[in-house]
Amino acid sequence: MNYLIAGPCAAETHEQVMQTAAALKGYADIFRAGIWKPRTSPDTFQGIGDEGLKWLQEVKATTGMDVATEVSTPEQVHQALAAGIDYLWIGARSSANPILVQHVADAIATSAQTPKGVWVKNPVNEDAELWAGNIHRLLEAQTSSHPFAIWAIHRGCNHHPCWRMAHRLRMLCPNIPLVMDPSHMSGKSDHIASLCCAAQTLGYEGLMTEVHICPAEAWSDAQQQITPQAWCDILHQLPGLAQPDDRELLWLRKEIDEVDERLWDALADRMEVCRQIGQHKREKHLPVVQPDRYQFILERRLEWAKQQGLDPQTVGEIMHLIHNESIRVQS
Repeated sequence: MNYLIAGPCAAETHEQVMQTAAALKGYADIFRAGIWKPRTSPDTFQGIGDEGLKWLQEVKATTGMDVATEVSTPEQVHQALAAGIDYLWIGARSSANPILVQHVADAIATSAQTPKGVWVKNPVNEDAELWAGNIHRLLEAQTSSHPFAIWAIHRGCNHHPCWRMAHRLRMLCPNIPLVMDPSHMSGKSDHIASLCCAAQTLGYEGLMTEVHICPAEAWSDAQQQITPQAWCDILHQLPGLAQPDDRELLWLRKEIDEVDERLWDALADRMEVCRQIGQHKREKHLPVVQPDRYQFILERRLEWAKQQGLDPQTVGEIMHLIHNESIRVQS
């Protein structure tokens, strides 16, 4: 991995920041901590604010690590850069708004200080084109006298990896380093190790992981943060890098796996609706099997199969199996 980024979701106290940073020295290139948190609910912790900039300055001075924080307004950009913050990142909620991203890019371009780099997380919804567009907004903010690195941070959507989106971005922005955020991608600390291994195998350029000195006491995202020791253990267990000619197949297999998961989840959802239909039919004394309804559904699926270039007979057999299981569930 070229870039190892670690630190707590949020800077909470001076002690928490300094203890976490000290434990990560030698196991991270860049220390990350949010000080302004664009949270969903105003009743949750919104970040420590400007005071956190002093703590990050101290981390940089005492450990030698570069430091990074999230920004979502021009004012935050100017404050962070004036404080000597090395890297800025644009979060998923901000990335969903291209106007906001443009304001941040303009602020970076006009700031008296230049960051070492700016990272762009994927939007909260699966949209590779929007993600790529945000990257291009930052590329346009660069000048010969104002250069900075730009990385894409793949954090998934709603605790799903969305491999297809990341694969698509690889093709849209082949020269932009891709870094995985396994913490937000999984939403659970016990899934982080396997995702880090996948990132290594697939050729990601780095990892951006939430590490807290005491995750159970974290003020935000407690369930997806790991201890410094757990982070060190993961780094020691990373597998070898797949050969370039194998990686394309591995990416496609990841996409297949994710599509399969959605397929089976959708089937489970369908059967849950069938249970409700069965209850309704029993209450209304209606027959479980209604041939006209099934014939209507089947004809639609067969026409769909033709439009998709699939074998109608195979699709019909699949639909028949689903129908039989639906009848069983309703009975």
